[in-house]
Amino acid sequence: MNMSSNKTALITGASRGIGKATAEVFAQAGFHLTLTCRDSMDELNSFSKRLQEKYRIPCLPLQADMGCEKDVENIFSHLQTLDVLINNAGMSHMGLLTDMTSEQWHRIMAVNLDSCFYTCRSAIPLMLQKHQGRIINVSSVWGAQGASMEVAYSASKGGMNAFTKALAKELAPSNIQVNAVACGVIDTAMNNCLSPDDLMQLAAEIPADRLGAPEEAARLILQLAQAPDYLTGQIITLDGGWF
Repeated sequence: MNMSSNKTALITGASRGIGKATAEVFAQAGFHLTLTCRDSMDELNSFSKRLQEKYRIPCLPLQADMGCEKDVENIFSHLQTLDVLINNAGMSHMGLLTDMTSEQWHRIMAVNLDSCFYTCRSAIPLMLQKHQGRIINVSSVWGAQGASMEVAYSASKGGMNAFTKALAKELAPSNIQVNAVACGVIDTAMNNCLSPDDLMQLAAEIPADRLGAPEEAARLILQLAQAPDYLTGQIITLDGGWF
């Protein structure tokens, strides 16, 4: 069923995990898509082709480092219109803060937080043309709670949460809604650094007694794209009751 009336969405970090699942549900809803990834263009190209054939929607795959201003400018050179921006691209880093290099710190901030600045700055004028739009940022429970051994990641997601709330206030008069989904432990490749025992231990701490599925995050993101206009400036937690 085509619910979008040919609306357009840009989904960053769409070659795997939450981004890939989100692209699937948005394609199913009839959105015209632009998808990005940094390193997995073979996978993204074949995935985009499958979405086009299965759902009969245009789907443009683009290679981009979302922490690079010029790469983001290149993405927007392909877009004449945009209804929904989903800032999903992100990276994690585990280790003691004292062992972290300045380069590692700045890289995480660039990919997780600077990227939101670059994409929103370019997306807002396109949305203002229509006096409507949705910006959805994929955050983490660590943005509010903080995680030992993940200080930079937690700080970047905390920044994303504040960015979301502030930009929502700025854009509310223009009928552009800005919200974030703060994910708990979702079963994606980002958690491959954890051993099966660690993951089992994590699942045992979660009241839902399991990890979240990328498809669950994707469905929530689609709901936010179609939610009432009065819903804005919210950080919505998806964590199985963990926090």
